[in-house]
Parts: sequence; structure tokens; C-alpha cells
Amino acid sequence: MDDPRIVVTLNNPEAQADPVDARFKRGRYLDGVRRGGGIPIPLDDRASQEERAEAFASMDGLLITGGGDIDPARFGEASAGSEAPDPARDELDEAAYAAAVARDVPILGVCRGMQVINVFEGGTLVQHLEGHESESYPSQDVTTHPIVMQPDSRLADIVGTTAGLVVNSYHHQGVTAERLASTLRSSASASHEELGELVEGLEATDPDRWLVGIQCHPERTESSPDELERIWPAFIEACRGA
Repeated sequence: MDDPRIVVTLNNPEAQADPVDARFKRGRYLDGVRRGGGIPIPLDDRASQEERAEAFASMDGLLITGGGDIDPARFGEASAGSEAPDPARDELDEAAYAAAVARDVPILGVCRGMQVINVFEGGTLVQHLEGHESESYPSQDVTTHPIVMQPDSRLADIVGTTAGLVVNSYHHQGVTAERLASTLRSSASASHEELGELVEGLEATDPDRWLVGIQCHPERTESSPDELERIWPAFIEACRGA
């Protein structure tokens, strides 16, 4: 078959404080899809309904990227630490997710993308946690920490190891076991001084469903272990068979 078409939901760079940096961040995700062998179809909130419908109708997979906080009203909570939710991005991600589920294509979520998968599946978020933020990317001042992978998880199978990997960390919201949707399972975790264990990777409990989220940023290769680069070809290969 032709190279898989991957819808990539992204922030609108013109709505960000630094559009140049925002466009650079967007490019890292698109490059990851290309390295994996896919054709990225970038969408942000400027896309018309017609453009969205056309992209959703032809997609072989969905990548939900990082970005701002999801509106806590979407998981039934008042704001308690969330920062500047982006309703237009929430709407785009929700529409793309619903289309991907309806088409039964693989879904990969990165950082915010992992969190919105949990919310769209019925879970909730810790709205603020300490110790996992970094200086604004692409600053080289990067917070890192180890993650522990579940040995029987799809993620461990993809990266080829269950040994602890040291990953970058760019988030102030998160998922804990008690906030995880019932349709999902934790595939990787990290310890947190106040909250115990944070979910750093998740996947569908249904083994036939290719649904993977990871809290760190594998597209930022300069601060990621080499093993995480395997996520891109694994995702694209799953999309090729969808």
C-alpha cells in the first residue's frame, strides 16, 4: 500500500506567544512521522470543517501532539491548577479522536495527547503537579526522570526493553492510577514525591486496539533515549495494516 496518511493535530502557531518556536515544535512531530515512513497531514484549529472532514475520511492513523491544558470541564471538574485551556484545540482533538475511533485506525498521543486520550476515554487529570516541568522548549535546560515499563505492555514490546529509560519531562498535569480510564491500562510509570506513581505511558486494555499514549516527547530526540525512536516506525507499521 502507499505510505500511511497520518492526521497530526497541532497547536495553531499564530495563537502562541512565540509563533516561530511553535512552528519549530510542530515540525518535530511531522519529522517523526516521516522518519517512521508515514505522510503527515497537519491540522490545527484554522482548518475548515471541509478540510477536517477530508483529512479524517482518508486517514490511516492519528497522532495527537503536545500543547496546552485541556479544559477541566471536559472531565467534570472546576479549574484547580489548569493553565489557559484552549477550547479550539480541545474541539479539534475530540473530533479527530472520534473519527479515528470510528475508522478503527491506530492512535498515538504525546504529552497532552496522552492526557486527552485518557479524558476522551472517560478518565480525569491531576490539574497541577510539581517537579515535571522544563524550561520552554527548545531551551536545553531539560527536566528528566526515569520511567519503569510494564513488561507485558505494547510500549515495552516496541522499545525492546523493560529497563528504566530516562526521559524528558515537559508537563505540569498528569494521570494517576485512580484517574485512569477503565478502558486503559498503565504501560509506564514514574515516581512522584507527592502523588506516588504517575502514569507515563498508557494503552488500551483491549489488545486488538492500537491505542498508545506516552507522557514524554520522543520527537525531541536530543533529550530522548534512542529506544524511543522505535515508536515512530511501530506506529506507522500499525497504520499500514489498519
